Amino acid sequence: MPSTSAPALGLLLDVDGPIASPITRTIDLPAITRDLVALADAGIPLVFNTGRSDAFIREEVVGPLIAAGLPDHARVHGVCEKGAVWFSIGPRFDGGMGELEIDESLTMPADFAAEMEAVVAERFADRVFFDRTKRAMVSVEQLTSIENSTYLAMQPLFDEVAREALARRGFGVRRLDDVRPDAHGDVQWRIDPTIISTDIESVLLGKDLGARRALELLALDGELPLAWRTVGDSRSDYAMADWLHAGGYEVEHVDVRPGDGVPEKAYPIRTSATGAIHDEAGAEFLAEWLTQVS
Repeated sequence: MPSTSAPALGLLLDVDGPIASPITRTIDLPAITRDLVALADAGIPLVFNTGRSDAFIREEVVGPLIAAGLPDHARVHGVCEKGAVWFSIGPRFDGGMGELEIDESLTMPADFAAEMEAVVAERFADRVFFDRTKRAMVSVEQLTSIENSTYLAMQPLFDEVAREALARRGFGVRRLDDVRPDAHGDVQWRIDPTIISTDIESVLLGKDLGARRALELLALDGELPLAWRTVGDSRSDYAMADWLHAGGYEVEHVDVRPGDGVPEKAYPIRTSATGAIHDEAGAEFLAEWLTQVS
């Protein structure tokens, strides 16, 4: 039901790293699920802003939240594939998730996706799997049965195959960390390597678009929060806080994997005071915020 007053705080959360372990790809710490439910019950809006698919979020996040007693009045939403797919979450929906909204204009070409799936099967199946649950992006992900160092050594090889396949089709493409586009037409697609995967996606996708979708979802079920906390484990996650700050919102960003370096920003940035990273750091901050709102 719509709120009668603006919440003091809103949480915009990446999933891999802060919530789910990047090793097991599941929520391993029971305190995380417990505190997320308690925060939602206290009236704190939660939006998961992730590159993951809606199928992954349904299985690994929504299911545990519903099982832990997520209340019907909770304002919880999901934005998947960096803004291409979005939906509401709660026990009032069949399976815990409302109707999916999908921006079809941001989907990768079907023939490219088919080629990448074939490449994975032929050359890289011992190290990665092709994520068939993605609706807009093309993603390959490290098998949990191999060491991360083994995957990272292979990752540039796959990324180059993907770049060449897009260039062959006349598309411009760039890596997330490369400001210079290829000379093959306009830049339409981006290769985004992470510590456990490579996402190939529209250049219009990003955690900033996810933040915009988040506010649009929350505007439909109540007032917007007075302040925001954004949480992520990579440099690209800062785009959430960048977008909110540019829009005049009070925001503080939490980096749960600061080893890549903490950039200079116009808003506060926090890391774990204990040196914890990934989901252990995420659990610390959720507990802190729960204490504040309680």
